[in-house]
Amino acid sequence: MKVKKRMTKKLVTIGQDATVPDAINLMKKHSIRHLPVIEEGELVGWVTEGDIREAYLASLIEQVSIRDIMIKDPITISSDAHIEEAAALLYRHSIGGVPVVDNGKLVGIITVTDIMAAFIEVMGILHESSRIDVILAGKPHAFEHVSKIIRDHGSEIISVGMSAHQDRSKRVYYLRLTKCNIHAIAQDIEQLGYTVVSVTE
Repeated sequence: MKVKKRMTKKLVTIGQDATVPDAINLMKKHSIRHLPVIEEGELVGWVTEGDIREAYLASLIEQVSIRDIMIKDPITISSDAHIEEAAALLYRHSIGGVPVVDNGKLVGIITVTDIMAAFIEVMGILHESSRIDVILAGKPHAFEHVSKIIRDHGSEIISVGMSAHQDRSKRVYYLRLTKCNIHAIAQDIEQLGYTVVSVTE
């Protein structure tokens, strides 16, 4: 999934000569935590709720401008980047959001909330579903065998997660399925010689 599919496109921006109270009012009005700073159509900075909180320590807050507190060279990402790249960027820099810039132009904002929403959608967490965790060893076509059992029971795989096992020749697959008789599927999978770790109805 690309960033362009999940980024916020309705942008609320501020100028660098605006005051901190101006930024506070904008954030409250639009229930946001980040503001791109724009001058003559160009992104020149980035101000966050955290920057605003720090500005409160200033004795003359009315005289503090956005220019004084903004991040002047903000981290950005392209709208064609993958959502995983955005997630890694936010995690690596411990930030809540970044401007999305294409060819020097601000086209959106992507935040932790946007990325979480994308993750929830991909994982099918909000859909009525079942889950089965299975250890698949190095048998040929193991995943295909398990997939066929699931289809034979009238279910479909919504999402797949995978992690390493203490035995490096094995993988644990976390399969989220459309609502089904998960115990019957687990039984058939075990009859093929695979290990079912857990099931969730």
